[in-house]
Amino acid sequence: MKRVIVAGTGASGMPYLVSVLNYLSALPEVETHLIMTESALEVMKRETDLTEEFFVSKASRYYGEKEIYAPIASGSFKTDGMLIIPCSTKTLSSVANGYSENLVSRAAEVTLKERRKLILVVRETPLSLMDIENMRKVALAGGVIMPASPGFYSRPKTIDDLVNFVAGRALSLLGVENDLYKEWKG
Repeated sequence: MKRVIVAGTGASGMPYLVSVLNYLSALPEVETHLIMTESALEVMKRETDLTEEFFVSKASRYYGEKEIYAPIASGSFKTDGMLIIPCSTKTLSSVANGYSENLVSRAAEVTLKERRKLILVVRETPLSLMDIENMRKVALAGGVIMPASPGFYSRPKTIDDLVNFVAGRALSLLGVENDLYKEWKG
C-alpha cells in the first residue's frame, strides 16, 4: 500500500488537482490523504463546477487546513511523500521558510524533515525574485519544484491533454506510475 499526501492551495490550477485525484482514487493500492485550504475551495468555485464533496469522495482521508493535529502533521505517520498541486506562492513561502501556518505547510515541513518526497507544482507567472529564492530554499532542503508547464512534444489536442501532462509528471515524481502523459522518446 502506497500512502501519499496531496494538497490543493489557492493558486489557479484546480484542473491539475482534479486529474491527480481522479487517477489516484482509481488505484486501490494508494491511500490518499487530501488537504484543501480555504483559498483552494474558493478557487475551486471559480475554476470548476465541482463541490467540496467531490474532493472528499476522491480521498481516503480529507482534512481542512486548520486540522493541525491530524496524523499527517507528525513524522511518525509514515507516507511515501507529498504533492502540493497547485502550489501558491504563499504556500511556497511558508514551506521555504519553515512557517507552519496550516496543515499544508506543517505536513510539507514534516515531509522534508523525514527526507520523504515533496513535490510543489507552482502555478504563478511571472515569478518574483522572492519566489525564485523560495524555490531555491525548498530545492536545497530536498523538495522538488515543478512549474505547471505542460510539454508539447506529445502534440496535445485538448486542454485535458495539457492538464494530464502536468498531473502525470507530478505523479511520476511522487513515485506513482501512470499513463496520463507520453514519455519523451527522443
